[in-house]
Amino acid sequence: MTEAIRGFWVASATPLAADGSVDSVKLVAHAKQLFGKGVDGVVLFGTTGEGTSFNVTERVATIEAVLKAGVPAERIGIGGGFPAISDSIALTRAVLGLGLRHVLILPPYFDRSATPEGIEDAFAAVIDGAADDRLRAYLYHIPQISGVAIPTRVAASLRKLYGKVVAGLKDSSGDFKQFQAFRAAAPELAITVGNETDIARAIAGGGAGTICGMANIAPELVKAMIDRKDVEARMQAAVDIVVKSPSFLTTLKAILAAQTGDAGWLRVRPPLRALSDGAALKAKLDELTRPVLV
Repeated sequence: MTEAIRGFWVASATPLAADGSVDSVKLVAHAKQLFGKGVDGVVLFGTTGEGTSFNVTERVATIEAVLKAGVPAERIGIGGGFPAISDSIALTRAVLGLGLRHVLILPPYFDRSATPEGIEDAFAAVIDGAADDRLRAYLYHIPQISGVAIPTRVAASLRKLYGKVVAGLKDSSGDFKQFQAFRAAAPELAITVGNETDIARAIAGGGAGTICGMANIAPELVKAMIDRKDVEARMQAAVDIVVKSPSFLTTLKAILAAQTGDAGWLRVRPPLRALSDGAALKAKLDELTRPVLV
């Protein structure tokens, strides 16, 4: 079984049923079609998956359904960050019991005054609470969203303390210098990037690969980045279509709805508000991805 997330992983969007619950059938279909396009694995309930909008019970029930539908446990990671450490522990224990190992853990994201020592204590409390050597934990660095950065020395210290249990780190800061700083401080960590335009140079610099959101709607373009084809300008233009919109998540789902012809993909949980139509955005994206497909 995989010791750390490496290669091409997707931070999956979460499809919703009319009542706001997770549409696990659609989620499984989405994952399987991504696997058919060269994706190695999916991370569920991360930022792109509106993860903080789902409680422990909902996340565990979704994992059970996805596993039952035939998605291998080794190809699934899960967002495990909660403001309450006890919730992170409960989720981690539950998914380990189901055969998963890969859990992405946010730093404590409510108290913006947390010290490096406090941040380390919070991660340690989750790992100690799970108390299971099967765990492969990933520190999730996305300070522009969470409001709390993971200091490089904390990443290095946790790896030293817990060895391979702290398997990696996902750097979604969008700052390549930050990626380099993590690599320098903790070279044993498998560090993936969330910023699609950094994929090629991150891999060249010793990175483990990517866990990214754009792969939901442009997997071929992301794969081209991994294969180090000359598509960085097109990748940046594709990212701009989504990032420069009022909401990354609602825009990405609107494009998915247009791509699949399934308006159910438009559904989001509050406080997000669904977009009405992603056809024009899809057309723009098609122009950028078509050269990759021929």
